[in-house]
Amino acid sequence: MTQETAEHVGALLRDARGQKGWTQGQLAAELGTSQSAIARMEQGKQNLSLKMIQRLESILGRSIVKVGRPAMTHLRVEGGRTLSGSVDVNSSKNAGVALLCASLINRGTTTLRRLARIEEVNRIVEVLTSIGVECTWLNANDLQIRRPAVLDLDSMDIEAARRTRSVIMLLGPLLDESSGYRLPYAGGCDLGTRTVQPHMQALRQFGLSVDAKAGFYAVQAPPSDGHDRSFVLSERGDTVTENAIMAAAHRSGTTVIRNASPNYMVQDLCFYLQMLGVEIQGVGTTTLKITGRPAVDVDIEYFPSEDPIEAMSLITAGIVTDSEVTIRRVPIEFMEIELATLEQMGQRLEVSGEYLARNGRTRLVDVTTKPSELRAPEDKIHPMPFPGLNIDNLPFFAVIAANAQGQTMIHDWVYDNRAIYLTELNKLGAQVQLLDPHRIYVNGPTKWRAAEVGCPPALRPAACLLLAMLAARGVSELRNIYVIERGYEDLAERLNTIGAKVEYFQD
Repeated sequence: MTQETAEHVGALLRDARGQKGWTQGQLAAELGTSQSAIARMEQGKQNLSLKMIQRLESILGRSIVKVGRPAMTHLRVEGGRTLSGSVDVNSSKNAGVALLCASLINRGTTTLRRLARIEEVNRIVEVLTSIGVECTWLNANDLQIRRPAVLDLDSMDIEAARRTRSVIMLLGPLLDESSGYRLPYAGGCDLGTRTVQPHMQALRQFGLSVDAKAGFYAVQAPPSDGHDRSFVLSERGDTVTENAIMAAAHRSGTTVIRNASPNYMVQDLCFYLQMLGVEIQGVGTTTLKITGRPAVDVDIEYFPSEDPIEAMSLITAGIVTDSEVTIRRVPIEFMEIELATLEQMGQRLEVSGEYLARNGRTRLVDVTTKPSELRAPEDKIHPMPFPGLNIDNLPFFAVIAANAQGQTMIHDWVYDNRAIYLTELNKLGAQVQLLDPHRIYVNGPTKWRAAEVGCPPALRPAACLLLAMLAARGVSELRNIYVIERGYEDLAERLNTIGAKVEYFQD
């Protein structure tokens, strides 16, 4: 950024702050920096990173740099550094998305505290705003949500909706909203065919009719009823379970859902709905009994719990750099198999005593990684529905196995082609052999080397490349990181707080 550009951006920043009616101190508090830093920015005396400009735009609610900004953002990583210190786990992406959708059930005001400020959340907020929901960021991570009496479903932001698979989770809370409407096809990661049929199978139990037509789901809502119902989900999927729970939550009858997912985001959703007065029995099990409330009007604040996938990402950063790092606020109930697997591979870990998350229900611990000599496990590593090894945590074991002595088989049976993306680790020196679209061999140990790599169109494999770059001596570049920003808030900056050297740049 030239001095002339810095001064121009500073003037725009000063104008945006003034229109907001904030002092420099108020903006500094929102941004988590000092008033003197804000003063330097506005005077053009501080070079702003592109990420900082984006954060400022998000907080101030307006554009600061209006022209000449390329669309793609990249990361430059100076690898081979030993990490140290501690870092907190942020709140759950998947829980946050479900809670945003569930807020439509409440006619009162929902305030979600410490909500993950990520692209996936931003897209859902854009969708909600477009249909008339008032979404107000009270500060950087607290979102206040007020829905109107009648939602304007015809005005839905189609572009935002198609950039996230989570839009399909609106079917449950919108069950009785309108006699008919259209919902765009879901998007998100490119992980092969992800059928929506389990969602349809679950929601048909409530009388919902959905037909696929030219890029949209044509939805015909069922008549309201107070019937009791009991059914088995054909797939124990997280979002499928959440959709069924949200449909049941605003029906006056009692619904029994069998083969339900008891995973972390499902539990968070249940805790929130219970605070709205919905009676839910069996939280944390595969059988849920839900007695809904057809009219919910409650002013409520809720803290989403911490994200076990982000926790695994940060633990992996400590392991692959052979560092002693403390990861605080790890939701241990959803990490026990992962930690046990790591210990079987020779990874030394220190785990603190348990304490409760801000939601008062989720159990947390602090986990410290220790420099260790890793060995390949005797058996393959594969995911299972909770309480097994989390499906989204499996890719991180490819990076970890690359540091281990011997050959590890990783079996990603859930997704059609996610394992293929893990072969991109070979560009950084790994020895990953693709056996078929679901299985890889990882041979180690790896002498990581710096490289320029494009982000694959899948969140967790993309994050794996970034973590491997931390271990690769020299300067690496990870190109077009939008997919990472869908699921992580300020991951690069937070890695930098424990000794990494990662910077954003654009061409």
